[in-house]
Formats: sequence, C-alpha cells, structure tokens
Amino acid sequence: MHQSALINATSFFQNYVTQGTDKVAIEIGAQDVNGSLRQIAPDGLKYIGVDFVQGKGVDVVLDDPYVLPFENESIDICLCSSVLEHSEMFWIVFLEVLRILKSDGLFYLNVPSNGDFHRYPVDCWRFYPDSGKALLRWAERNGYKPSLLESFVSSQVGTVWNDFVAVYVKDESHVNAYPNRILHTKKDFINGYVLNNDDLLNYSQFVEDQKKMLAIKQIIDNAIKVL
Repeated sequence: MHQSALINATSFFQNYVTQGTDKVAIEIGAQDVNGSLRQIAPDGLKYIGVDFVQGKGVDVVLDDPYVLPFENESIDICLCSSVLEHSEMFWIVFLEVLRILKSDGLFYLNVPSNGDFHRYPVDCWRFYPDSGKALLRWAERNGYKPSLLESFVSSQVGTVWNDFVAVYVKDESHVNAYPNRILHTKKDFINGYVLNNDDLLNYSQFVEDQKKMLAIKQIIDNAIKVL
C-alpha cells in the first residue's frame, strides 16, 4: 500500500462516510501489504476484507475473482484500491460491485494511472482521466444507472505512482445524499471531474513522471545549445 493510496482513501472516508456509522463495507483486495484501508476506516463501519488469497486483513477468500459472495443490494460501500490493474477483466468486477451495492451504495476506486510494471500475478491496465466515464457507460449498457460523483488523478507522494480515483453512487437518484466532494478542498491533483461540470479541472496532458522527463530533456537541450 503506497502512501498516496492511503491519503486518497482517507479523503474519501472524510467526505462520504460518517464517523460512528453502522454501514457495511467490503474491500476488494484487502490483504494488508505495508498497510491497508481498514486501518483508516471510520469507527463503527462494519468492515469485510475480501481477496483471492489468505492473508492479514482477509476475512473472505474468493473462489472466483469475478464473483463476490454477497447478496444483491446488501452492501453500503465497496472499496477497491490498487487492484483493478491486476484484473484481466476489470469491467466484470465493476458490474459485480454494482450488483451487491444498495441503491444508495458507494463505490470507491483507486487504480494506477501510470507507474512500473508489477505483476500480482499479472499487471494489465492503467486508468486515464476518461476511464471513470467509460465505466459509467459500460454500466448503463448493462441496465444500471450509476452516477460518477467525482474523479481525479492525484499527485505522487514519494513513489512513481499517480493514482486515478473515482467515486460512484450506484443509482443516480441518490446523488443528493452525498453533497461533499474530495475535490471541493483537494489541491494536489490533475484532470479532475466533478458531477455537473464537464470541464476537466487542473487539466494536464502529462502526469508527473512525464513532466520530469520533459524538464530533463529541456535542460539537456539547453546545455547542447550552449556547447
């Protein structure tokens, strides 16, 4: 668990989950590897960690990574951080999440937007700013009516990772139940989207590692010109 993933999840909890709540949350990919989201979850949240392997923080081991063993509309919050890059068919996981969420349920997604190739056991995907809306369209084609409340690419914190973060509510009719947004106060992000505003906030064509490479190239080009 890298530091920016913990920071982003903390912001999600602060803006979307009330302290002392009795809601039920599941985390997909819950094994504690150098920290976990469970340690920062609000008091009272009934937390269930699922993964496809046994390990610290895992309450339920999945027989099939594309089948969540929960009843339809039985879960209040689903958390998924640094997982979907390792899912060969993440779009199936997304539909399974929507199946188990209550109509006012929330899905919190954190997934790399860049970074090194890292197998666990495979590494298949990176998410760009339009990925959040693409998943929305996929859900609509499958009979759901979710709403993307916000999304953004967060800044690096001591690693090569820029995280793509998205927050969904299962049914668009419950949008007004969640008036707060992480991006109402967050400053260290690029390419942010907030519901009812189609313009990307802090638009950037390049993530931080690309900007650093361009800056180095500019220094080298300037040095060559001097020579």
